[in-house]
Amino acid sequence: MATFTTSGARERVAQVLQRAGASAPMAQATARALVLAEAQGLGSHGLSRVVQYATHLRNGRVDGSAVAEVRRGRAGAFVVDAHEGLAFPACELAVAEAIRRAREVGVAWAGVTNSHHCGVVVDHLRPVAEAGMVGLGLANSPAAMPAAGGRHAIFGTNPVAAIFARRAEAPLMIDLSLSEVARGKLMVAAREGRAIPAGWALDREGRPTTDPQAGLEGSMLPLGAATSPKGAMLALTVELLVTALIGASFGFEASSFFVDEGNRPRIGQAFVVVDPGALAGSSAYLDRVEVLVAEMLRDDGVRLPGARREQLRLRAEQQGIAVPDALLAQWDALG
Repeated sequence: MATFTTSGARERVAQVLQRAGASAPMAQATARALVLAEAQGLGSHGLSRVVQYATHLRNGRVDGSAVAEVRRGRAGAFVVDAHEGLAFPACELAVAEAIRRAREVGVAWAGVTNSHHCGVVVDHLRPVAEAGMVGLGLANSPAAMPAAGGRHAIFGTNPVAAIFARRAEAPLMIDLSLSEVARGKLMVAAREGRAIPAGWALDREGRPTTDPQAGLEGSMLPLGAATSPKGAMLALTVELLVTALIGASFGFEASSFFVDEGNRPRIGQAFVVVDPGALAGSSAYLDRVEVLVAEMLRDDGVRLPGARREQLRLRAEQQGIAVPDALLAQWDALG
């Protein structure tokens, strides 16, 4: 086990990705995102993804030389084309441009098309909170969940995220998958040889399974699927918002992220940025957020969304990030 500073980890990850064929800007943007996820304790979206991304680069599932650009739009709505590269530079561009436009017109919708796995969605929204605004994030992914009442995978796990700036504290950060759990947890369990709880996944025959590999080859169960179709309905809503509306591929049209060979997924992300100054006013908005937070904290045991992640991130900045020797060996082998 080796321990890296966060800056050292970013440098090492960027080197691996560049050796695999990513441009320096793409590798650096991706490294920032993966190390940030790892620092927050989100291993399924952190350093465990480096080998996956590098393999996709080498196998042509990602264009490492792609340069994201704003392709079309109007004042408050526009599309960024990732040009089949890794998602992170395109998402950074989309959010930065949405913040700029929201300052001008009050709200901006940014769609990202021809994209790839985008990691922890709420992390893309951190600059929104730094600008004193409110942000929403949506994404689709390769098919992993059936429609309500169905058996074969159609929708991705389709995460939804939101961030709310606060006056003098860390923002409220909400991020959830619309499957019962994120699919990356099955990837980690399969790698570590652990069973998964019942109720997370189905095998390829549509039967409940506790085998993570069978779950990866089958489908994930939507959030609350045991008692309600609501999770599947939300997944459908996100799927349409980030595909039909902006011209990206549906989840069932994209090869799984968990296979080395396959097509370029060309999936979508969407970010909505709202300037409170255009509505209640920035000061009134910030005041009302604190009223709600104070009411929540009246009960012992309430933990504000994002608080634990921030504690872990700050600890990682001070103490570094531990990287298993086996993972380092995989990185070295890629070189």
